[in-house]
Amino acid sequence: MAEKQSILGRVAQLTRANINALLDRAEDPEKMLNQLVRDYSTSIAEAREAVAQTVGNLRLAEKDHEADLAEARDWGGKALAASRKADQLRAAGDAAGADKWDSLAKVALTKQINAENEAKAAEPLIASQRQVVDQLKNGLQQMELRLSELQSRRDQLLARQKTAEAQVKVHGAIQSINVLDPTSELARYEDQVRRVEAQAAGQAELAGSSLESQFAELEASGTSMEAEARLAALKTGQGTALPSATTSPAQITEGDEARLDAAFQELKAQTRPGEDDSSY
Repeated sequence: MAEKQSILGRVAQLTRANINALLDRAEDPEKMLNQLVRDYSTSIAEAREAVAQTVGNLRLAEKDHEADLAEARDWGGKALAASRKADQLRAAGDAAGADKWDSLAKVALTKQINAENEAKAAEPLIASQRQVVDQLKNGLQQMELRLSELQSRRDQLLARQKTAEAQVKVHGAIQSINVLDPTSELARYEDQVRRVEAQAAGQAELAGSSLESQFAELEASGTSMEAEARLAALKTGQGTALPSATTSPAQITEGDEARLDAAFQELKAQTRPGEDDSSY
């Protein structure tokens, strides 16, 4: 009986197990849940075996009780038969034979009483065992329901954990490639490219400006050289002041105006005395 009570206590304790409290203390939910399912499955297997053993013991006790009742009925029948035989012999005048069968009837009745007492004594134990078996069966069913609930919650929690981990990875990947973030690698690289482009544009602008100034300086230098050559030709009387038809007119800059005026005054001084200027 103590063993049955111990089994019943184990089943009741397992059915009262607080799954939420166990999960709250879990450092690794997946490992904790898997281990909890394994432990619970092992406990259910042990409880099922204990319940089966208890049910088997109950069935043996019930059979023994039925055997005691059958034995009591059998001895009762034998006592009745012996008593009738004794009555027949006494009616026939055989008192010694009648006493013998009456003695056998008493022995049979004694056996009947003993069997009935054994059956009656077993009835409370059988009733208690039936109650224990019913409780064990109910506890086992509750454990199986808890196991099913635990497995379902484990699958849900693991699925939620996997989903949350995937979301964290996705958000991390999005943040790492966010081109609008000024601290990101792409933003810094874009800024470097813009600086190089600006430097290239500035160099191109400077190169164009320098080329134009060089051409302007070259043109001004050519004009000055031509004016010097013409002035020298005029002084030696080997040239004219007017350019030839094939020569393109030179461009005179403001810097050459003073020298041209001086050359013109010298040209007037070379004119012969008495010659009228209107001939020009």
